[in-house]
Amino acid sequence: MASSKIPSIKPVDFSATKDIFVSAVRFAMSIEGPCLPFGDELRISAQEQVDYMLGEDGDTTIIMADDEVQSVVRIGVCNIIHSFEMDLSSLLLDTTSELEGVYNRIMKRVSDLEWMCNALPKMDLMKNFVSNWATSSSKILGIIEDKKLDHVMWGLKVKLIEVACKVLEAVGYGSVILPAQCRVQLLKTWFPYVRKMKPLLDSKAIEDTGFCYKMDEDLCQAIEGAMVSLILTLPSNDQADILADWIKSQEVGYPDLSEAFEVWCYRTKSAKRRLVEGLDGHSDASISS
Repeated sequence: MASSKIPSIKPVDFSATKDIFVSAVRFAMSIEGPCLPFGDELRISAQEQVDYMLGEDGDTTIIMADDEVQSVVRIGVCNIIHSFEMDLSSLLLDTTSELEGVYNRIMKRVSDLEWMCNALPKMDLMKNFVSNWATSSSKILGIIEDKKLDHVMWGLKVKLIEVACKVLEAVGYGSVILPAQCRVQLLKTWFPYVRKMKPLLDSKAIEDTGFCYKMDEDLCQAIEGAMVSLILTLPSNDQADILADWIKSQEVGYPDLSEAFEVWCYRTKSAKRRLVEGLDGHSDASISS
């Protein structure tokens, strides 16, 4: 009886797959700069290739553990966020006639930020993006809230909130762990902006039926849920500061932090009760001795 031969499985060429992935990341994150004459087409195609490898290629999990690969991704994250900051800063320098070109360039950067928010969690490198974004947030909002941009760039402003939502979700739900001080600063930076923008966008939509920039229901719920979760991870005193500010504000309706407030009240009462019981027990023990 002739023995059947089982075809041998060809081992994966780790080095070749890694080289392809690294090259795709470099183009996807514009690490080498624009590649003329392909430009945006090559960048978008590279992002799609990275997405495919992360979603379909099981060998990518092994590749992502490689130090060189992680280093290239980290460089790309810093590169995109830094370039976004620089382009955003130019909004305050350019004349009105040049704003459209700058705006288009910035929106391409925002598209890269959104892509990273979807791709980096699959690489277990979202923390790198979150840390860089948290560091840059004050500067980013300092520019976008400049008086020169009060009545323009609505699409950009909504996109910034969407990116911030991804960051708040990552931190609030625990997929990215940051020190308490960083969590407090992140929340105190974006909470006032979101609280201000929601009624402003709603008001403009009422005034102008053709106004298409808004925070839709899904985005509103996502931000609200992320902020509630994030608040509950903070030290009690920081929770109290943020909740007190929320209660005093005129826009107390959104985001609704009542769930966080109720949990804080419950925890505070429980802590006080335990403290009193502990002191009473200590006093009784002292008397009996």
